[in-house]
Amino acid sequence: MLEITYWELLIVISIVWVIMRVLIGIKNKKIFFFREAQMMMVYICIIVIARIVNFPWHHVNGQIGTMKFDASRIIPPWVNLVPIVHLFDIYDGWQMNIIGNITMFIPVGIVWPVCFKKLNTIGKAILAGAGFSLFIEISQLLFYERCSDIDDILLNTAGVAVGALIFFGCKKLRARKRE
Repeated sequence: MLEITYWELLIVISIVWVIMRVLIGIKNKKIFFFREAQMMMVYICIIVIARIVNFPWHHVNGQIGTMKFDASRIIPPWVNLVPIVHLFDIYDGWQMNIIGNITMFIPVGIVWPVCFKKLNTIGKAILAGAGFSLFIEISQLLFYERCSDIDDILLNTAGVAVGALIFFGCKKLRARKRE
């Protein structure tokens, strides 16, 4: 069994991030400070979401719990493909699950259109956020204590939609003010 701590995952994400940003800087033959500051917002979204979705909230011996990988325990995967069936199951924290999954992705709907010019419509921003959420749910299949759930994708996408509506609404208001 392999256990991965949040700090180990953070280091891996950070190393990959720095390598990508350096390669992009080399390709562009220049590093733009303002662009890197914008992209830092994307990085922060990724590491915060990685913490929230991959590690237990409760601490173990005063530490953030670990992700556990054991190839012999990932089959059969723990997956819910039926939307909404378990969404309102009464268990401790079900409301926090709904609210948390939505609010956690609101920044993605705001930050990604700022940083990625091709996400120039609400639909494109929502689709990109849904893809990110799908990636997270698929990656959770490797860790036997995690559950991949269609409801999480739906709620996360709703959060991206709220963020995108805020971003594009503010953008539209700003354009009207200029006129």
